[in-house]
Amino acid sequence: MLRRALIALPALLFAAAAQSAPAVGQPAPAFALQDASGRTVQLADFRGKYVVLEWTNPGCPYVRKHYDSGNMAATQQDALARGAVWLSISSTEKASYDWMEPAKLVAWQKERKAQPTAMLLDEEGTVGKAYGARTTPHMYIVDPQGRLVYAGGIDSIPSSSKDDIAKAVNYVRQGLAEATAGKAISAATTRAYGCSIKYKS
Repeated sequence: MLRRALIALPALLFAAAAQSAPAVGQPAPAFALQDASGRTVQLADFRGKYVVLEWTNPGCPYVRKHYDSGNMAATQQDALARGAVWLSISSTEKASYDWMEPAKLVAWQKERKAQPTAMLLDEEGTVGKAYGARTTPHMYIVDPQGRLVYAGGIDSIPSSSKDDIAKAVNYVRQGLAEATAGKAISAATTRAYGCSIKYKS
């Protein structure tokens, strides 16, 4: 019984952290993380702009679906064209089998024509847990005032098949288009899908 309780403890702790994560409409948690080149990047650096946060892990088939098809790069380019900032974040702990060295992670993205504003490393998991990020990919949009205006999946079809991309609603594209046009985001909270984030225990 005790062993079962101890096994369940990390899940319970994460559930508690997720419950304390900000809801859409609340201030986005401030953070400062190092990028792949060792430079410190803060969310506050981009005040006055829309910021897309993308939790990523190349070892995940759901992530590869969007990168290998070119969908992540196209969504990113659409965001940048609207004046937004795109921050990719890896909260995969170093001990995980699918952790990737920062330089290799950047090279992996570039090979797939993705060029985020920064690739940020959150190996302690502090920022991911502050946002309640559960999966890769897990997507967020922060508005120019620093409020969270979108949280959820990249799109409406939770599969790892590239064939589903064309049939899905891309919630990040839709949300940014609405927000930058001065409209309320029609689907501001959706279900994130993908692989569970390998947080440091």
